[in-house]
Amino acid sequence: MIMCGGILTVLNELKVKNIIIGKQFENIEYLQEFLKTAEEKKIKINVVEEGDLIKIEKDLYFEVLWPDTSQIITENLINNNALMCKLIYKNFSMLFTGDIEEKAEKVLVSKYKGTDILKSSVLKVAHHGSNSSSSQDFLNLVQPKIALIGVGKNNLFGHPNTNVLNRLQDCGAKIYRTDENGEIVLTVKNGKSVKVNKFIK
Repeated sequence: MIMCGGILTVLNELKVKNIIIGKQFENIEYLQEFLKTAEEKKIKINVVEEGDLIKIEKDLYFEVLWPDTSQIITENLINNNALMCKLIYKNFSMLFTGDIEEKAEKVLVSKYKGTDILKSSVLKVAHHGSNSSSSQDFLNLVQPKIALIGVGKNNLFGHPNTNVLNRLQDCGAKIYRTDENGEIVLTVKNGKSVKVNKFIK
């Protein structure tokens, strides 16, 4: 999120009361600009990492699963230590993966293997569907029914990768992509049924 230039526009154009970011391990210039803007606007910043809980309301909360200070990944530091959290609403769950890559996924698989911690109804596919993410072992633990890919149309990187799409299909996930489906809105009723609304651009 810190590398996304649009975040400063959000802070300058909208009224923001609270910011939640993952613990940072690299003091880049853009981060300093972001923090300075937040301080000037008196916006509260909450820095979270693995083990933290973000309560929204009754029966609705985020479990922070990554990053982990005790297991910092030095390779591609920003992406592999990106904030990853699981939204839980009764029987519904959604995994937000940021830009983590296979290096981080291997650590997460090792950490949570044999549990349902990563298992989620919906997966926000990591890194725009790049082949550097969404490894088979990781997807086997998530077992998503729905996969959402945020990606620009005709992007220069060729995202989403065909191999990633095949892996998602093989694990039984219904795939929705912003380049083909436009804005995607999920409506969850009573923490059970999920309705997907697409807004074609």
